[in-house]
Amino acid sequence: MGQIHQGLTHAMLSALLIFHHGIAVSESGATVPHESPSLLSMLSATPLVSALAPTTCNGRPEYCNRSYSNITFVGSHDSAFVGPLPQQNQNINIKAQLDMGIRYLQAQTHRSITDRNVIDLCHTSCLLENAGSLKLYLTTIKNWLDVNPNEVVTLLLTNGDSVAITEFGDTLSSSGISNYAYVPSANPLPIANWPTLSDMISSGKRLVVFLGKKNTSPREMGQICTSTKKVSDYGADIKKVNFIQDEFAYYFETAYDVTDASFSNCSLDRPFGAAATGRMGIVNHFLDIEVFGVKIPARQRASTTNAATGPGSIGAQAALCSGLYGRAPNVVLADFVDKGDVIAAQKNLNGFLIGV
Repeated sequence: MGQIHQGLTHAMLSALLIFHHGIAVSESGATVPHESPSLLSMLSATPLVSALAPTTCNGRPEYCNRSYSNITFVGSHDSAFVGPLPQQNQNINIKAQLDMGIRYLQAQTHRSITDRNVIDLCHTSCLLENAGSLKLYLTTIKNWLDVNPNEVVTLLLTNGDSVAITEFGDTLSSSGISNYAYVPSANPLPIANWPTLSDMISSGKRLVVFLGKKNTSPREMGQICTSTKKVSDYGADIKKVNFIQDEFAYYFETAYDVTDASFSNCSLDRPFGAAATGRMGIVNHFLDIEVFGVKIPARQRASTTNAATGPGSIGAQAALCSGLYGRAPNVVLADFVDKGDVIAAQKNLNGFLIGV
């Protein structure tokens, strides 16, 4: 019963159990049997939150009755790579990102170079930037979910070393976070059929996990054609791990590694040859600059890039994309999420106008 925490404070649980003579509540918050152990067992198996709809979801009551696919999330691009170096994309750690309101986390993974049985968070190469193990990263997110019961979080992972999907599944399971993972009722689930945030929270399945697929843009396809290296398809496989979804069965993406500060393009970049219709949209709104032919995050321009409104802002590119596709983007990925005003931009894109 110590795990029954989602959406219920100790006081609420006590009030609910007044009507069940067989249950008492200890000062620690755990429920203990009095006369009806069978009732206690039944409550242990079924989260009590299923009977009570949350009053706020992701910080706002208005989100509760909106479907997951009808909300715009500003996400953290390369969320695990924190620090002042050129290969690092964020200034604040994962917990701080979640605390400030980020609910969509993207991260690159590679096989550890010190232990081939471990998946690490590495930027391009583990020799260039290694932010530690995926399991530790997932544990941090799980711990945050444990104490924030009315929040829905999404995780988008890449798999640069074609690690088997079962290894990702094992890592999520061993971290404990897979207990939160949402499994769609159909796959791919039609865009109109996603549950509301309230339903996800009430069910306890409030983490959505996607895995990207390699070689799905014209640039990547060209690289393959000129390379003799054998490339594996490393996407998700729901027959093997049903709680990790194939990113490009659900999303399309705009171009990444953009160096145009005006973000004047919103064309579909990935998956190559696909249509936007029926897919949610990810806008890659993080700016790079070239230094000696190498693209690095444009840290000094982050306040302008991450502004809610104005030229080159999140709002401006989102408006461009909305005009092109007839609907707001579902995700806008940003570097340095503590700069600019990404949360105001997120509110604007969801209809709660701030600073307009």
